[in-house]
Amino acid sequence: MNNISDHDLNNKEALREVMVKIGLERVDTQEGITMETLLDSGATGLVMSSEFVRKQGFKLKKIERPIYVRNVDGSFNKEELIEHMVEVNIYY
Repeated sequence: MNNISDHDLNNKEALREVMVKIGLERVDTQEGITMETLLDSGATGLVMSSEFVRKQGFKLKKIERPIYVRNVDGSFNKEELIEHMVEVNIYY
């Protein structure tokens, strides 16, 4: 039996990122792309970087109430608020 100690859980080398290949389809044009993404980043929602959104030409929709982003330690992220969303279908 292989047990993982608390020390191992705190060791960054013991934790691995899990990447998965997904498809994103634009709702408005049904055009799609395939990409690799992080399966579990610890985020409480699905997020894309604004740079990725611009490069891929996704249509932005302004959200009614901006979302403040918190870091893992609970502090507010110093980057911009989330003020837009995109509508996509996700396939995995």
